Amino acid sequence: MMPNRVRKAVFPAAGLGTRFLPATKAVPKEMLPLVDKPIIQYGVEEALAAGCDQIIVITGRGKSAIEDHFDISYELETELEERGKKELLEQVRKISDMINIAYVRQKTAMGLGHAVLMARELVGDQPFGVILPDDIIDARVPCLKQMIDVYNETGSSILATQEVEGKAISAYGVLDATATGKHDGRLYKVKNMVEKPKPEDAPSNLAIIGRYVLTPRIFEMLEATEPGKGGELQLTDGIKALLKHEKVYGYTFEGKRHDTGDKLGMLKATVEFGLKREDLGEEFRQYLKSVNL
Repeated sequence: MMPNRVRKAVFPAAGLGTRFLPATKAVPKEMLPLVDKPIIQYGVEEALAAGCDQIIVITGRGKSAIEDHFDISYELETELEERGKKELLEQVRKISDMINIAYVRQKTAMGLGHAVLMARELVGDQPFGVILPDDIIDARVPCLKQMIDVYNETGSSILATQEVEGKAISAYGVLDATATGKHDGRLYKVKNMVEKPKPEDAPSNLAIIGRYVLTPRIFEMLEATEPGKGGELQLTDGIKALLKHEKVYGYTFEGKRHDTGDKLGMLKATVEFGLKREDLGEEFRQYLKSVNL
């Protein structure tokens, strides 16, 4: 029997973005531009390309700019029309026409698991995707689509993973998993997960990255999970509980991940995305060559 189709994608976006202060004092970190698009728009476009036509954004105080961005802006559209700026008008309209978006307000940021749990009523009894906007994945086939294809085959929750070497592994949730030999060696059956282990204690070099396809049973697990350190409800704790009832797989996606929640990561992504642009790439490349490093 074919599993239910994944049509909904949840975007946790209630965090404070302290790593980008002072820029994020008045602007949500999800609205910081990567070249000329806010980082959350890359994720929304990925979800749309993966077949998700319903987006659920978990927001918090000071995040109204996200809602404004995906809404219709009559004043701006009228002005662009009057000035004959058809291309810009098309771009602006494309954003508001893009997708159906619902917003759920998380009054206090209490961890990723709590943010996902906030989407329960809107998701209902359906499988769904989760995209962390900070993680931008540049891939020929959208990362979430790759994962949904694997979900359609397995009917199980899928976690995006990436091989991370050395000390950097300590910044991630890490999989204890066995290779299945399927999908060109990219698919792993998860036995357990360890959150931010010391390098010598890491069960593997497979780090969990900000994409998930989850079965609706995760909501039961999260509801029954006790908050951990700092009163936060962690998604990994909910997935650990899910492992007792269902299979969970890790999938090493094809594509390059950029951590735009980190200043250096954002700078690197800006350079790489800028170089790929038809309208900017060549001139930007010549400029970079001229810089005296």
